[in-house]
Amino acid sequence: MNRSAMREQAFKLIYSLEIQKADSKELEDQIELYIESNEIEDQNAKEYIKDAVLGIEKNKSEILNNIEKNLKSDWKIERISKIDLAILKLAIYEIKYKEIPFKVAINEAVELAKKYGEDSSKNFVNGILASVVKV
Repeated sequence: MNRSAMREQAFKLIYSLEIQKADSKELEDQIELYIESNEIEDQNAKEYIKDAVLGIEKNKSEILNNIEKNLKSDWKIERISKIDLAILKLAIYEIKYKEIPFKVAINEAVELAKKYGEDSSKNFVNGILASVVKV
């Protein structure tokens, strides 16, 4: 499984957790269930997904703060679609906490936004992430 496919799987899980409002105690179980039900055999993919989800949870307030302070003044984080929010969380986690070049993380996030988001999602995601890396 290539890195883009792993990232897409992680995004799907982050999105579903966003919808379910799972608490952090259930997180490990949710990850295992997701990996099992999607028949993900690749060890690197399993580790990447687990690291991304747990890392985002661990740094949640800082990641959300990064999103919030880069929104337009009349926007609130609650207004962002769950899909865009999941994409932003993953990309910011990769940029801030992993050694993923920000251009790669932004490009991958924009591709996910094109595939899963609304028409305006790619521009929105790109704008927020561009602001995050400038800071």
